[in-house]
Amino acid sequence: MSVRELFDLTGQIAIVTGGSRGLGRQIAEALGEMGAALVLTARKQDELDEAVRALAAQGITATAIACDLARPESVAPLVGQVMDRFGRIDILVNNAGATWGAAMADHPLEAWNKLVSVNLTAPFLLCQAVGVRAMIPAGGGRIVNVASIAGLKGGRLRDLNPTIAYNTTKGGLVNFTRALAAEWAPHNIRVNAIAPGFFPSRMTRATLAEHGAKIAERSPLGRIGGPEDLKGVAVLLASRASDFITGQIIAVDGGVTCT
Repeated sequence: MSVRELFDLTGQIAIVTGGSRGLGRQIAEALGEMGAALVLTARKQDELDEAVRALAAQGITATAIACDLARPESVAPLVGQVMDRFGRIDILVNNAGATWGAAMADHPLEAWNKLVSVNLTAPFLLCQAVGVRAMIPAGGGRIVNVASIAGLKGGRLRDLNPTIAYNTTKGGLVNFTRALAAEWAPHNIRVNAIAPGFFPSRMTRATLAEHGAKIAERSPLGRIGGPEDLKGVAVLLASRASDFITGQIIAVDGGVTCT
């Protein structure tokens, strides 16, 4: 098999959560360019519709399904709609996430619960539903969880707001990835995670506006993430090129975690 064939996703059906903007949109573009048919999900239908139009202009096929993943009862209908329409799900990208800046002493319980729901419970339920409905019966699949370098270490940049709930839930997603990879390896399901560093997004906009130069200086490569920086690793982990890779966490952070 040629290298081009290893990375080819033609005919694959891929769900990308939080796929209407930011890192999810970047990942969706990459998978679509390699031939996957995309199902984008997020809370806001107007943002999803705009993303579908933009992808169509690039020759990429995408379907939008609005879904609030903070509501556990929304997961089964989402997966059911995809299965009813396409009859299969080959790739699941758990990208949707939330953050909250607050010191431990003042952190609201409702904010903690929200982040656990979106960052941990939603990926758990999606993996369970997609695995049971699609991947296990089909004899294989690819799951890519979008974690964060915040889930790999406890520290933070001085002067930045503490994000203990975000760090904790992303750390949980890291080990969820490892545990599920081991459990589902006999089903030929690869489960891996990407751990981005700082990228421009709605979630990081305020932080980068105030501290962007400092964050870039901390990176050995001297910059924050750009619009193409997640595409290669996303395609790798979603394709046959990663057939012998499972349970791995790949940091895409300009070298921050190696310092």
